[in-house]
Amino acid sequence: MSPAPQPFPLMERRFLIVLVLGVLIWSGITPNDRLTWVLETVWVMVGLPLIVALWSRFPMTRLLCWLLTLHAIVLCVGGRYTYTLVPIGLWIQEAFDLARNHYDRLGHFMQGFVPAILARELLLRKTPLKPGAWLVYLVASCCLAFSAFFEFLEWWAALIMGGRADAFLATQGDIWDTQWDMFLALCGALLAQLLFSRWHDRQLGGLRRT
Repeated sequence: MSPAPQPFPLMERRFLIVLVLGVLIWSGITPNDRLTWVLETVWVMVGLPLIVALWSRFPMTRLLCWLLTLHAIVLCVGGRYTYTLVPIGLWIQEAFDLARNHYDRLGHFMQGFVPAILARELLLRKTPLKPGAWLVYLVASCCLAFSAFFEFLEWWAALIMGGRADAFLATQGDIWDTQWDMFLALCGALLAQLLFSRWHDRQLGGLRRT
C-alpha cells in the first residue's frame, strides 16, 4: 500500500510565495523590454494573489503548487530577458549550433505541462469525472485550447502594437512557430498526465481527508 500523502506545511507554502515574489521582483528590475515583461508576467501577477485569496475555499495539492511555482519562474525569466535572449537558451544555441533560442519552446511546453495538472485537479474536484481516458482527453483538450487562445493573444498583440510586439512573439523567423507552440503544449499536457497522474491522485485523496 502506498504511504499516505503528507500534509502541505504552511511554511512550505509561504516559501513558495516568497520565491515567486522574489523572482517576479528580480525580473522587473530593468528588463530587456518592459512591454514584453508585462505581457509575460501578468499571469503571475494575477494568478498568485488569486491563489492566496481562494486558498481557504480551494486549497491545492502540493504537486500543483510546486509546478505552478516552476511555471511562474519560467515566465518571469522569459519576461526579464525576452524569450529570444534568455542566457541559458543562447548558451545551448551556441553549444549545439542551433538555429534559434529554444527557451521559447520550453515556455510553450510548460504551457501544457503545468496547466494539465491544474485542469486535472479542477475537473476531478469540481465535476463527476473520474480518472480514465475521458479525463486524459479533456485535460489535453483544455490545454490545447488554452495554447490556441494564447496564440490569438500574440496575434492580437501584433495587430495592435505592430513591431513593438516582436519580442513578445519570439517567432525568430520560424514560419511554423505557432504550430510548434501548440504541438509542444499538447506534448506537455500528455506527458504531465503520464508522469504524475498516480502521484496526483494520492495527493488529491489526502486533500479530501483533511
